[in-house]
Amino acid sequence: MKNIKIFTAFILVLFGANVIAASSNVKLESANTDISDYDSLKRGAKHFMNYCSGCHSIELMRYNRIGQDLGMSEDEVVSDLLYAGSKPGEKMKSAISTSASTKWFGGTPPDLSLTSRSRGVDWIYSYLKGFYPDAKRTFGVNNHVLANASMPDVLWSLRQSKSAEAFDQDVRDITNFLDYVGEPAKLVRVDLGIKVMLFLAVLLVLSYLLKKEYWKDVKYGKWKAK
Repeated sequence: MKNIKIFTAFILVLFGANVIAASSNVKLESANTDISDYDSLKRGAKHFMNYCSGCHSIELMRYNRIGQDLGMSEDEVVSDLLYAGSKPGEKMKSAISTSASTKWFGGTPPDLSLTSRSRGVDWIYSYLKGFYPDAKRTFGVNNHVLANASMPDVLWSLRQSKSAEAFDQDVRDITNFLDYVGEPAKLVRVDLGIKVMLFLAVLLVLSYLLKKEYWKDVKYGKWKAK
């Protein structure tokens, strides 16, 4: 019975993001993220800092960790990620104060370190694209994915200044970056997993050939009991 409970809890955690998405009755768009695309991750990191980090933190990450993982030079880290006065080794906190966020949004905007794991990348991608005009709301917009959210459409300038395809790519880059932030080890884990599977495939072939060689002697009586 204990094992059944543990297995059930694991399934609920594993598919939690899908349950959340399904409960909203909104068909999510596919994000098609690819964390092996380092150019996309760099663009996403820059967009996040320009449009999202004013309110949202990702405190489980540090500036220099992101720079190291994404192969960014020190100059790129300073120009694309750091706030004025920040240091590379610091955690990535939001720029807004608690009092200001409470005044403007009625509370502190959530940290986004694990959002890709709790909500899923399709949810993030669909949410960022899901804003529409609503004069009844404080910021004049609402969201198809998360109704009556306190967040304004921070990407409106990108939406207006670029083609639909280019805007979709910008949103996908941000989503891709948050996918990486949710599990930085995935950059290594996925690559290592492929190498391990290839190694096991080669080992399987060699083991099979070795087995045939051994059983050839058994079949033709070389190892018959005396």
